[in-house]
Amino acid sequence: MDTRRLLRTFAIGIGTAGLLISGCSGSGSSPSASATGTAAPEGLSSYYAQKLSWRDCGVEGFECATMKAPKDYDNPDDGDIDLAVSRKKATGPGKRIGSLLVNPGGPGGSAVGYLQGYAALGYPAQVRARYDMVAIDPRGVARSEPVECLTGPEMDVYTQVDQTPDDEAEVKKLSASFEKFAAGCEKRSGEILPYVSTVDTARDMDVLRALLGDEKLNYVGASYGTFLGATYADLFPERAGRLVLDGAMDPSLKAIDMNRDQTAGFEGAFQSFAADCVEQPDCPLGTTSTADAATALKQLFKDLDAKPVPTGDDRKLGESLATTGVIAAMYDEAAWPQLREALAGAQRSDGSGLLSLADSYYEREPNGKYANLMFANAAVNCLDLPPAFDGPDAVEKAVPDFEKASPVFGRGFAWASLNCAYWPTDATGTPHRTEAKGADPIVVVGTTRDPATPYTWSEALAEQLSSGTLLTYEGDGHTAYGRGSDCIDTAINTYLLEGTPPADGKKCT
Repeated sequence: MDTRRLLRTFAIGIGTAGLLISGCSGSGSSPSASATGTAAPEGLSSYYAQKLSWRDCGVEGFECATMKAPKDYDNPDDGDIDLAVSRKKATGPGKRIGSLLVNPGGPGGSAVGYLQGYAALGYPAQVRARYDMVAIDPRGVARSEPVECLTGPEMDVYTQVDQTPDDEAEVKKLSASFEKFAAGCEKRSGEILPYVSTVDTARDMDVLRALLGDEKLNYVGASYGTFLGATYADLFPERAGRLVLDGAMDPSLKAIDMNRDQTAGFEGAFQSFAADCVEQPDCPLGTTSTADAATALKQLFKDLDAKPVPTGDDRKLGESLATTGVIAAMYDEAAWPQLREALAGAQRSDGSGLLSLADSYYEREPNGKYANLMFANAAVNCLDLPPAFDGPDAVEKAVPDFEKASPVFGRGFAWASLNCAYWPTDATGTPHRTEAKGADPIVVVGTTRDPATPYTWSEALAEQLSSGTLLTYEGDGHTAYGRGSDCIDTAINTYLLEGTPPADGKKCT
């Protein structure tokens, strides 16, 4: 698999601290009326007037700076939070348009890491020529006062807990793991947990827009980054410039509906993988039918649940890590050959291939250290929406619906959705329509067989946004821009460079 594409795949739109994406904040403080003009919102003048001190990042071609924002926008005198910013200036030729902010999703993905590792190098040359490519790590993420919850060894234990409990003892063990995770976050990062909502980060983006000298915010957001971009447009419609929301989320959904939809999305992705796999001579799930392939995968999970296999690491591969490894490969069809090899290895009692995929998903380094992706992910999601379930009994009742959505993944995905039930901070967001009335045209991009952000979500967001236009990629994988479709890339490039959105409903392959 191409190194840059692999980097892009695991940078974009990972899931929640269970396995699923969930949540967009619908509350938090609304900006004052002056926020839609050129003046700073009331009480925030010092933040909008600060000067960024750019320095060398230690990465060729990039500059870095630290931006201050109020920890609590309702009470800006209660202290600051330091946020990491990076940029790569427009390369030319052509007249500079302005700044293009990028976000890879998650929530919890490092935007600065995505910028320096992919976007400022892999976005189309004509876009990089005319925009300063910019990223800010959202509050609580990576370089921006990161949320911390568990040590590396504790995370190793957490990621191996059985998420398809078979009896009361296993239910208690899984519930206890979620409780320990939440308690660790409160102990290590309790002061920041109430202030990492999507609304807070969207407001940070407006401060950065002003400091960069841009009248309007131009933005490309993927996966959860679409939630962030739509929230920005809803808060600051007159400051929303050229916004591309790729692999969109639907802000009107409750957490349980979002999680169940995503469960079905991963089932659809697996069906696509299975249909391809059974046509390959090396398919470890058989060469007859997708139904047989699903049966074979479920049996492998069952076998690993009963008897984990060696990996060449201190950890063994059980059902939970194996499931995560399979899910990781569903994000990009270019990973399917790697998944076939990993599954075949697991059948031979070699779990190293699936473990490697799972570690990429969790952003675990070979030395056992984890990035804070999953910590920030839970912190944002559990603040942005009320929990999907209030306890194990509610999960048990919902399991049949989840298994209907995905016979392969449903049970595990249902139990993974329990994580926010034990969160120490109450949710501040609610499901809501996002209309962004008065915003310039906003391009919403949906992939028809996207596992992580089902296509129906893109349809829903495009319909909700008063100026939304839907661009469709008919294919597999998570998100569409930069995945090899000339039709998609040309439409988005034209919009970013000329301001002309594609016709609403345009379809690409």
